[in-house]
Amino acid sequence: MKDDIILDLAREVLETETEAIEQLSLRLDDSFIAAHHLMLSCKGRVVVSGIGKSGHIANKIASTLASTGTPSFFMHPAEAGHGDLGMIASDDLLIALSNSGESDELLVIAPLLKRRGTRIIAITGNPHSRLAKLADVHLDASVPREACPLNLAPTASTTTALALGDALAVTLLQARGFSAADFARTHPGGSLGKRLLLTVHDVMHQDERIPRIPTGATVAQALVEMSNKALGMTAIVDEHGKLKGIFTDGDLRRALENGHTAIHEVLVSRLMTKNPIVTHPDKLAAEAAAIMQDRKIFGLFVVDDESRLVGAFNMHDLLRAGIV
Repeated sequence: MKDDIILDLAREVLETETEAIEQLSLRLDDSFIAAHHLMLSCKGRVVVSGIGKSGHIANKIASTLASTGTPSFFMHPAEAGHGDLGMIASDDLLIALSNSGESDELLVIAPLLKRRGTRIIAITGNPHSRLAKLADVHLDASVPREACPLNLAPTASTTTALALGDALAVTLLQARGFSAADFARTHPGGSLGKRLLLTVHDVMHQDERIPRIPTGATVAQALVEMSNKALGMTAIVDEHGKLKGIFTDGDLRRALENGHTAIHEVLVSRLMTKNPIVTHPDKLAAEAAAIMQDRKIFGLFVVDDESRLVGAFNMHDLLRAGIV
């Protein structure tokens, strides 16, 4: 195949699938609303099932629902017919995916579940199929044609079914008042979860690991403390532990550039930065990182509501935590 033919075919696939989703959007009606309310009122879990390519889409829909506030899991219909059906209770809800609506594996388990009182939503490409007629709610996911040139491989039909599942997940998310913090709690291992969950308190150095010296200390003492604590800075605190200023590597360089002599004997309070930028332990670490990037500073000290020093961290700590 020539390169231009490859690109033409790829564009045709995308255009076919786009057209299928656009038609689905225009076709949404009261059935979608009924499915939404049925899922929202479900007191159990939403079980999503399908065979073949529809099974892969069902698995993805179940995963999306579970991560956005709707307890859900995927069940393979063949395994369901060999004992896993016992995992579904009467207050659960089944979403059955089948483009033809005639998948034998689903047609075996669906009537059994319905007799138990389990409600069923069918997503098919055939509103006259047995599965569609068996369901409490049928969602029409039919497509004019597949994107496959042979009109055989599930392409547009699976894309449409997936998009329909996403639409249900998002409307349920909104109806439940599912927030970014809720999303983070279901994704604690991901970078988004860390950015939405980790606080300054989770990443900061505490107690003896905080670099600090009294207001009467010299630059020599400050350098020893900075070297021991390895944060590139030290806090200057009064007798009550309140932060009065900070001294950094940058302050030392500026002092030398300004011609200070006998620098080691100079009181650090003469060279420190007063009223430094600080943060609070309850602040999100991602927010603190944004402040540091915006102000072009490498580290921050952490104070409580009484301006007492309680922690310190630098950009390396944020990198180790996966915040930046």
